[in-house]
Amino acid sequence: MTPGPGTPGHPGAPGQPGAPGHPGAPEPGDLDPGLARERTSLAWTRTALSFAAVGGVVLKKDVIAGLIIMSATPVIWQLGHLARHRPGRLKLVTATIVAVSLVALAVAVTH
Repeated sequence: MTPGPGTPGHPGAPGQPGAPGHPGAPEPGDLDPGLARERTSLAWTRTALSFAAVGGVVLKKDVIAGLIIMSATPVIWQLGHLARHRPGRLKLVTATIVAVSLVALAVAVTH
């Protein structure tokens, strides 16, 4: 018979590695790595919504710049869903961030 949780010698028992508060205890975020994908997907969606909101504000002042920013919204959202399924996703994300930054710089310099 194997010792159960709370019995001396069990990894989760008080004072043993793996017990809450013990230096070797896992972080709460490490317990379920399956949620990391959901958090990443939500972060991409939140970023796309932020671009849409900023594009709407800029649209009131400058139509062309606002439309450029708002047109990046579906691209960013789709990139977040695409990046999860591609092996070279880090390069894809980096290239997209650089491209969006260059477009933002061009809009800022021209206006």
